[in-house]
Amino acid sequence: MERVLFVEPLTGYRVRLGFIDGSVREVDLERYLHGPVFEAIRSDPQVFRSVRVDKRMGTIVWPNGADIDPDVLYGSHVPAWMEAELVLTV
Repeated sequence: MERVLFVEPLTGYRVRLGFIDGSVREVDLERYLHGPVFEAIRSDPQVFRSVRVDKRMGTIVWPNGADIDPDVLYGSHVPAWMEAELVLTV
């Protein structure tokens, strides 16, 4: 399991992430900001930029409690809601 060490908001919905394996990646989070918990994050750039790392969880979080799985951020998994949509379309 990957863990996020740092996050730096960039332009749009992009962030720069540092992981425990030493890799640094730029990730566009727009496709992951799905559902009601991400509504304020999608609609208000100030809220999006309030992202931080929760050291205990090892991932990024926002003040409203929204978070994204670090394995999804690393690129080794897809979010559970995406998997459900894939199953429904097959």
